[in-house]
Amino acid sequence: MRTFGGFLFQGAKVYGEVRGQEVHLLGQPFWRGLESSGEVRSLGELTVALPVEPSKVIAVGLNYADHIKEMQRTEIGSPLIWFKAPSSLLPHEGTIEIAFPEHKTDFETELAIVIGTRAKNLSVERALDFVFGYTVALDISDRDLQKAEKQFSRCKSFDTYTPVGPFVYTEVEPNDLPISLRQNGEIRQEARTSQMIYSVARIVSFASESLTLEPGDLILTGTPSGVGALRTDDELEAVVGDWPPLRNRVAHAARAAE
Repeated sequence: MRTFGGFLFQGAKVYGEVRGQEVHLLGQPFWRGLESSGEVRSLGELTVALPVEPSKVIAVGLNYADHIKEMQRTEIGSPLIWFKAPSSLLPHEGTIEIAFPEHKTDFETELAIVIGTRAKNLSVERALDFVFGYTVALDISDRDLQKAEKQFSRCKSFDTYTPVGPFVYTEVEPNDLPISLRQNGEIRQEARTSQMIYSVARIVSFASESLTLEPGDLILTGTPSGVGALRTDDELEAVVGDWPPLRNRVAHAARAAE
């Protein structure tokens, strides 16, 4: 397995491959090529930033049977997809800001796919060839708006509602990874990606039928059961496989002065 990330160094955004406590910097974002810049920095010199800059963020819903049951929904016979705003992305250690504290706002932990090669109309058999790697994501969801508006994009696209990271991992077999979320140290979600109704390959193939997937695009693959409400001062820790956890805090968003 290889590990890649985005970092801040002296105020500039840089990308590199993490090797132990060293980061070997690249000349461009890793999903566009792995040419070395020749510069090596220690992890301690860098601040972990967003690992991706997608042209679009695609989310998949109702992809675990137990989650469908807890949400009192039914399978629709194909992947359910929608868009999340790229402006909703939040890095590791960032703070999730609840837009409407009076609303029920839930966490959902997910395996996320990072596209590596421009793709359209892929077969399931070829789909994984166009994947660069995988990361951990949270899909924060305002349930009041979701129920009232009967669509998913706005309720899941507020600023900070898509934490992702800390890194992106390649040379990974994605079909049977453990996935979990702890809220203030207590396990809330725990499953395996083998429980997904639609595999990674099926999701990428399906999305490419209607959308041109670009390098760096991010696809969230759905959440298992156990979703629950966020509270101010919560500490969340999302884990996939044996990768470092994605950690985020929770606070109320500042309201504009009236």
